[in-house]
Amino acid sequence: MTIETPAYQPRRLCVFCGSSSRVDDRYRAAATEFGHLIAERGDELVYGGGRVGLMGLVADAALERGARVTGIIPRFLMDLEVGHGAVSELVVTDSMHARKAAMYERADAFVVLPGGLGTLDETLEVLTWSQLRLSTKPVVLVDVAGFWQPLLALIDHTIEAGFTRPANRSLFTVVTSVDAVFDAVDAFAAPAGGDVSSKWL
Repeated sequence: MTIETPAYQPRRLCVFCGSSSRVDDRYRAAATEFGHLIAERGDELVYGGGRVGLMGLVADAALERGARVTGIIPRFLMDLEVGHGAVSELVVTDSMHARKAAMYERADAFVVLPGGLGTLDETLEVLTWSQLRLSTKPVVLVDVAGFWQPLLALIDHTIEAGFTRPANRSLFTVVTSVDAVFDAVDAFAAPAGGDVSSKWL
């Protein structure tokens, strides 16, 4: 009797990361490696639509190896972040809010590489949706060279101060390398559902 292995179902991985190019080479290398891995696994990249900084590197690397890449960028940032003209699909939105909504709708999971205030904004909004049970999609922080340690310390501080429930640590997974992202996505188990009330916050 032959048991057929189910065909691999490609996932749409939404990457939050920085648009700056003036960053440590370790962050740049991680972005390139992750783009390559997305393509090699047959997954799709969803990202912020720019061609500069880590955003551009992860998109270029994924495209180089044949992955489908969807960029989502607000109209007013087309010049600032230099909208990527070579992606499979470039979605231009009317606002930052619409951009984040479109990224969420198209994603099966969220992967956070190093970045600045914009990356923090996107990450914390998705985690807030998870906290409120509006989302059950995996969120994976890639702690390249300890980049996210200050954020993790801040989250722990909010827990210790009573503003965040300890259980909310399970809303995201932390890995130290991009090749660990895929297992983390597979292993993610959304926290148990329930009424959205103060007991969940």
